[in-house]
Amino acid sequence: MSNKFASALKPKAQPALETLKTPSNDAKPASPHARPSRKSTKHVGGYFDPAVSKQLREIALTEDSSVQALLAEAIDMIFQSRRKPMIASRSKEK
Repeated sequence: MSNKFASALKPKAQPALETLKTPSNDAKPASPHARPSRKSTKHVGGYFDPAVSKQLREIALTEDSSVQALLAEAIDMIFQSRRKPMIASRSKEK
């Protein structure tokens, strides 16, 4: 006598190799989260107190700017103080 639990434990037949083949287009499918504006860029971030995020957003709103623009400005200031090329703001202009 066989029950549904015993039959669930039995190995199932493997599909034929032909059915496992990917379409002829071997290119990776695009991520649904991919954004063309982020192509050739790299995320740089950190974890801070929520008050830091709030304050940055307030400044961005007051200055009719964005948090990303403020961060680019701050990163360029760090580069300048270290005598490095100021390239953070430039990467957004591409």
